[in-house]
Amino acid sequence: QMPGRDGLQATRAIRAAPGYGTPPIVAMTANAMSEDRQRCLEAGMTDYLSKPIDPAGLAAIMRRYVGGKRRPGPS
Repeated sequence: QMPGRDGLQATRAIRAAPGYGTPPIVAMTANAMSEDRQRCLEAGMTDYLSKPIDPAGLAAIMRRYVGGKRRPGPS
């Protein structure tokens, strides 16, 4: 939760702002109804995950938008 602005409002503001391009925005919400998903996508979000978050689903979305290359961790 964000003070003064919800995720839909924040997404609309990011999409309307010049110079931001189209970064991926993924909803992570406890609202799991199909209408909630549709509202997120209509606001400009790239994808949607409902809670509780499935680790495999989160990993798949991360690979989709960030890339699937493994990077070495801290030594």
